[in-house]
Amino acid sequence: MSESTNERQAPKQLRDIPLSVLDLAPIVEGSNATESYKKSLDLAQHVEKWGYHRYWLAEHHSMPSVASSATSVLIGHIAGGTTKLRVGSGGIMLPNHAPLVIAEQFGTLESLYPGRIDLGLGRAPGADQRTARALRRDLRIGGEDFPELLQELREYLNPSLSDSPVGVRAIPGEGLNIPIWLLGSSDFSARLAGMLGLPFAFAGHFSPNYTLPALQTYRHSFCPSDVLDKPYAMVGVNVMAADTDEKAERLATSHFQAFLNIIRGDLKPIQPPVDDMDDLWSEFEKLSVQSQLRSSIIGSPDTVKKELQELLNSTQADELMITTQMFEHADRLHSYEIVADVWKA
Repeated sequence: MSESTNERQAPKQLRDIPLSVLDLAPIVEGSNATESYKKSLDLAQHVEKWGYHRYWLAEHHSMPSVASSATSVLIGHIAGGTTKLRVGSGGIMLPNHAPLVIAEQFGTLESLYPGRIDLGLGRAPGADQRTARALRRDLRIGGEDFPELLQELREYLNPSLSDSPVGVRAIPGEGLNIPIWLLGSSDFSARLAGMLGLPFAFAGHFSPNYTLPALQTYRHSFCPSDVLDKPYAMVGVNVMAADTDEKAERLATSHFQAFLNIIRGDLKPIQPPVDDMDDLWSEFEKLSVQSQLRSSIIGSPDTVKKELQELLNSTQADELMITTQMFEHADRLHSYEIVADVWKA
């Protein structure tokens, strides 16, 4: 085997790939959405300075801990307050929306911030079923319609993809180069992204059991396209970093409580950290939360560096998207700074 082949097959190192940010504009206990948006912009400005590649916001609804429901509006706020970051959706839940509306919204964003907007799309409701019904109005449209909705959206942005004249035009939107990503927590969108030759982002931060199977499905089903000539996979991961393992573990209890409250149906803003989660959850609840969050990386800089590299070794991701939920904004900032320092080292 030649030296050049060896180099091509060498394991990826953290410094070899981009790192990005996933934000839900969290609302903490005692605060409100206004403060959340100020903190999200501050975080975006910091991570831009630290070298992160993109900053995505996720669509969720009817959740007291999440302020990113009007995702397109918030993307504009973040893009307007930064200069280099790619800003986008992680993601827009397409069955909640008319594809024309999304084409126009992201066409507007791309026109305002050329070359910086990403359109990540998911097929889940991003809400409970009652809220999903309130959003969709037409109850016949759901996740199973995602491929058709996606095709309609792509035709608005690029009419040449249609076999016949669309008749309706997305202005702005039509003809603009807005990268479309498919997001998933199973193999459905992985296979679809592969077949269409689109980039794929996997929600490893809350669906760790399916990460490797979904990535394998995506890569095996990939067909080169005008968008990509080879697969491009991004993996989401929870990272809670602090100066010591012990402090990181305590700060991470706010995130554990958030998932515990979802399991209980007791939705509330992000709670302060606690000294011992065993005072809050039952053994069954503990197992459920830990199963869903088992891929989370929690610890000191050395621990974070080691575990991020292990994640990269196992997934061979082309990009990692870091999401961090902490009660105090300063702790959250410091966590992203630690990750940036580890990455650059």
